[in-house]
Amino acid sequence: MLDQFLTYKNLILQLSLSLTLTLLLTFLKIPIFFLHSLHTYIHPDNIPPGGTRAAIRRPDSSDSGPGSKPNPELRKRTKSKSKNTPAFDENNAQIFRLKLDEAHLQTRLYFPDYSNAFTFSFVAVSALALQIYLGDSQSDSGVLVNGVFVPVLLGFTGVSKLLLVLAKVSAEKSASRRSEKQLSVALGVVGLVVGSVVCFRFSPSVLDFDFGSVDGNGRLFIAILMGCFSGFLFMPAAKSARAFWLGTDQIRSDLSMLSCEWFGRMVLYLNSAVVLFTVLLWINPFGGMLVNKNGKVRNAEGLIGNVGFSASDFAKFRLWCLLVSSFLQLVALRPNLQMYLNEALLSWYQRLHAGKVPDLEFSRAKVFLHNHYLCLVVLQFLAPPVLLLLFLGLSRVDGISPEDYQYVCSVLPCSAFVKEVAVFMAWWILFLWAVYSSATVFLYRRCILYMS
Repeated sequence: MLDQFLTYKNLILQLSLSLTLTLLLTFLKIPIFFLHSLHTYIHPDNIPPGGTRAAIRRPDSSDSGPGSKPNPELRKRTKSKSKNTPAFDENNAQIFRLKLDEAHLQTRLYFPDYSNAFTFSFVAVSALALQIYLGDSQSDSGVLVNGVFVPVLLGFTGVSKLLLVLAKVSAEKSASRRSEKQLSVALGVVGLVVGSVVCFRFSPSVLDFDFGSVDGNGRLFIAILMGCFSGFLFMPAAKSARAFWLGTDQIRSDLSMLSCEWFGRMVLYLNSAVVLFTVLLWINPFGGMLVNKNGKVRNAEGLIGNVGFSASDFAKFRLWCLLVSSFLQLVALRPNLQMYLNEALLSWYQRLHAGKVPDLEFSRAKVFLHNHYLCLVVLQFLAPPVLLLLFLGLSRVDGISPEDYQYVCSVLPCSAFVKEVAVFMAWWILFLWAVYSSATVFLYRRCILYMS
């Protein structure tokens, strides 16, 4: 019995970890705890019993309590106006802020999808991390002895699950504008064309990736996957850019609750900088400046290519940058989500001061939709960094051979997909995120787009 345990200890550890984490995440309700205490906003006609307070009222009101009466002077001015002028109800100009808890989150659309994706992703990433820690001491003993079958299966299933979730939320009718959906489809086609060019022609000369061991079918699969990510990641990246624009107070508003605190703002800036820096590490002109190819420096003109990391250290450094970038995106998820909810507050505030008799119907609908699709946006913010971790983990797993996975390897070369292609897909996701978010911020900076 002891010999059997020692033989299959890796497999037993993997199964024990997966089952234990699944039970703990489910019974402790970690997905709910991850979003707990975020602030959302509601209008007075949708006040739940208890737990609310007025966030902002019209500035010309002397009382800010949720149950206070309108100012008598305002009442007199309203009565003295012409009958053709509609009366302004000061009580309806209030907006209430409340903290999200379990009861609120469980009523949101796509909450089961978010909870399942969070749990499964955490288990898959943990299994891959354990396999990397265990190393390749039993890499030649078969998939059952070395336990590599469990993390590989969880990793590929997690990637497929998150890709389907992104497709599902991207097709939601009322969650985004029709123009955004059309632009996503167009960018998906462009991504497919770019993927075909990169895989079949120019990748070694422009990008530091080599698909020489991948056959034509494998390269076509990679190009299709690149096109899918190009379409699905546009709307999440655009939302992230709006959250960055609002969280860093680029609109120069006079409301402190619209922007992040100093820590959240620092996370948003740091996340953007690390994403851009990591993307550049795989572009040959920039990456070549950081690699020491010769080891000798004879004059100042020959510094490039002669100073910096060794080739092996630079490869490890790039992988560490991918890992740090994915963790920073997870840390920035809560500030981004809070800024998404604050967009509804900004819309209400803008329309409250748009005229003497504000029309708050648009902001009322915006507040409702932002609350209704809260978990959908969480999925859009959660999927990219988790996909980065999954691809990065699959690229570091040892002990995978064509003999162990004959069915999968009949379609794709296992060694090439798990090593080179997995890193490339992680970089491609980060590249799309950097391009989409940077372009959106640039359009806001040029006043082509604006917050409303």
